[in-house]
Amino acid sequence: MKLPFIIITDDDTQVLRAIQRDVRNKFREEYKVLAIESAVEALGAVKELELKNETVALFISDQRMPEMEGTAFLDKAKDIFPDAKKVLLTAYSDIEAAIKAINTLKLDYYLLKPWSPPEEKLYPVITDLLEDWQNSFTPEFEGIKIIGYQWSPLSHRIKDFLTGNLIPYKWFDVEVNKEAAELINIHKIETDELPAVLFEDGALLKSPTEIAIGEKIGLKSTASQELYDVVIIGAGPAGLAAAVYGGSEGLRTLMIEKKAPGGQAGTSSRIENYLGFPSGLSGSDLTRRALTQALRFGVEILSPCQVIDINTKDNYKILSLSNGPEIKTHTIIISTGVDYRTLDVKGINELSGAGVYYGSATAEAHSCKDKNVFIVGGGNSAGQAAMYLSGFAKNVFIVIRKSSLDSTMSRYLIDQINITNNISIMANSVVAEGIGKNRLECITIKNIETGEQKTSEAGALFIFIGARPVTDWIKLNIYKDSKGFIETGRDLFKSENFKKTWKLDRDPYPLETCIPGIFSVGDVRAGAMNRVASAVGEGAMAIKLVHEYLAEV
Repeated sequence: MKLPFIIITDDDTQVLRAIQRDVRNKFREEYKVLAIESAVEALGAVKELELKNETVALFISDQRMPEMEGTAFLDKAKDIFPDAKKVLLTAYSDIEAAIKAINTLKLDYYLLKPWSPPEEKLYPVITDLLEDWQNSFTPEFEGIKIIGYQWSPLSHRIKDFLTGNLIPYKWFDVEVNKEAAELINIHKIETDELPAVLFEDGALLKSPTEIAIGEKIGLKSTASQELYDVVIIGAGPAGLAAAVYGGSEGLRTLMIEKKAPGGQAGTSSRIENYLGFPSGLSGSDLTRRALTQALRFGVEILSPCQVIDINTKDNYKILSLSNGPEIKTHTIIISTGVDYRTLDVKGINELSGAGVYYGSATAEAHSCKDKNVFIVGGGNSAGQAAMYLSGFAKNVFIVIRKSSLDSTMSRYLIDQINITNNISIMANSVVAEGIGKNRLECITIKNIETGEQKTSEAGALFIFIGARPVTDWIKLNIYKDSKGFIETGRDLFKSENFKKTWKLDRDPYPLETCIPGIFSVGDVRAGAMNRVASAVGEGAMAIKLVHEYLAEV
């Protein structure tokens, strides 16, 4: 926690130094003491402290100053820090002005000069005032603040980006939060510049990109080395496991993530069937633990950073990035995972980010308080989201095409859903339409057996349908199946052209693609099991195969 400030101002240099010395000797362990000769300069410093999200606990001001009387300074200062205590430093002849100030500006105390000895005449007064201030003081949130409109797609993307990168923040909705209006006024933000992101050091970004935010919070987007042993593309569970094992085994390891680590698993509110965690753990907790391990072993991580192409030259692989120079490596592990398929229904695309969300349950849960929320999808991600949202929403409705969840969701989740009073299953149903002008307001559900349609108020719609492999960016001739998943290992022999292009004496390794030295793991790989544990296992196994490949080149 930041130390609060005690601000002292007096135009007499000797007096200022003396009271600064005495106050600092007693209170410097718990407060920062700032002494300024000019009342005008002191007022400017107070305004600067406000912009930097600092806190002032106490003002001590001399009364007779040439630029501004002490009572005038304290009156202006209390408008900026209204809860701070106010002490007027005065000679005996100014007692009348001090008493008047008690009534007009609620002066807390007037202190006569001289105050010697301070143990009797200064410290007891200041201690009482500071203790009184502490009793009513609520510490200011010290992290990132986002100011914007709840139904702004850009506001949602920023919240989702920070949530995915495990960065805490406080959300200020302009339409309902009084503090939002104060922040807009203090930092002179125009409404068309929202959303705005205010950082702990006072820096401000207006309508920022994820890359700009990433740079500000210390994420790297530029590689530090010219050549790596292995580059991992994608930081889901498989990629994170590969990074941990690659770094721990001494490989020069780089991991590149285009948005946020953790993949779809990282957005899960609770994973309860992962080995070794009998009480379960959240996707963000799993991601945080894995990232800590990877960084501990010296793995370099670029995020947000997107690979847009791969080329080969001799035994080297060359990666082209969207926002930086090319990267050269001996081997590559593709672990880009899958995205949720879009819901191609009237009104849904137009309201994406404004009440309609793909995943993102943890980022938008608080906006669903006491509302009816709909979830489309019957997999584990949908079930985990339903359980999490049930703690905020009035009602949660899971919309599925099938007659039950039995064939698509783990039993433990089904059992939890069945005993949660505010979760309902809408079986044999689909979303027919999303309705709303600037945000989702209603949703139409169609029963596919009877054809009956029903329109209901909707606070939000969360979509968890299907799995679309993130492979569209790959221009290199890497074999994929009909759905776009990457073929590896012996499955490559199913292609008629494989034997014509594979020129090594050995068969491809189990997780190797049709390009020697390029591997694929996790959900993006054809035939993957789509479980966190199996993805982690494949990531670890890929590093063993990388070692074998490096030994032969």
